[in-house]
Amino acid sequence: MPEETSRRSLLQKSALAAGIVATKQLLAQQAGSEVSAEPAWKKMFPAGFKNEKVKTTGATINVVTGGEGPPLLLMHGAPQSLITWRLIAPDLAKDYKLVMIDLRGYGDSSKPEDQPDHSSQSKRPMALDGVEVMQHFGYQQFRVVGHDRGGRVGRRMALDHPDKVQKLAVFDIVPAHYLYSHFSIEFVEAYPHWFVQLQRSPIPENQLIAQYQAQAARATTDEAREYSRVNLLPGFAHAMCEDYRASASIDLKIDEADIKAGKKIQCPLLTLWAATGAMGKLYDVLKIWKDEGVNVSGKGLPGNHSLQESAPKETLAELQQFLRG
Repeated sequence: MPEETSRRSLLQKSALAAGIVATKQLLAQQAGSEVSAEPAWKKMFPAGFKNEKVKTTGATINVVTGGEGPPLLLMHGAPQSLITWRLIAPDLAKDYKLVMIDLRGYGDSSKPEDQPDHSSQSKRPMALDGVEVMQHFGYQQFRVVGHDRGGRVGRRMALDHPDKVQKLAVFDIVPAHYLYSHFSIEFVEAYPHWFVQLQRSPIPENQLIAQYQAQAARATTDEAREYSRVNLLPGFAHAMCEDYRASASIDLKIDEADIKAGKKIQCPLLTLWAATGAMGKLYDVLKIWKDEGVNVSGKGLPGNHSLQESAPKETLAELQQFLRG
């Protein structure tokens, strides 16, 4: 094994060990307090929702399903998990069969092995995970909603699998290739983690572990404790950094090929963003997405980056109008 590869592997293992220690410390802090044996997802979603693990080509994906009607795939952002949909899922489940997943590397889904080009956390295999999960449940066509990273995966899914995605909604993002090709100091100031997490392992991983450990110590709600739990799982910090490294490398190459070929998102696409947030202030979000697809609509909403959590009523209303039909 080359010296540099060996060194990198050793550093990554050190980061993994730090994550295990952090998790043990968190559990020790909670020892003696009353902790429910009921899984967090059960407390956050309606009765009748179910949890299972689905094996895909390159990962094992954690899934919660519920509701009745046409299939709807929901994909969260970073550093979140599928519980991000808890406030709007009950109403969506009245009209749709919800399939909520933890993206590979996130939540309780598996953490894939590294590839030199970061391709294990590229949006392409992440999109394939989603398609294969839906096929597992018998769905060949479906609607897709994605926040943040989940929106980027949804975009890739609509481009790679246009026969599968009937409608796509993305929350508070513009395509990564646009951000990297329209560089500005305002972008860096608003999204410093995009650059911090591109550094070589384990520098950003160790920073994230310390950050999540501090958050866990302050967590007082079920939601905060659940986010802390999954963010301190061994391998999570590294997988998320690999996700960002993929966005700035292999994903850009894939996008470049699509742009050169003139590929566009063919299904109806809705983009929603926080009107007073960084995305809304820095970019003409709707115009940028209109360059990506052939049938694009959208608007700014109140709330912050996580629209489904900060403005659930308004977000739900826009989704219900867009998804029907």
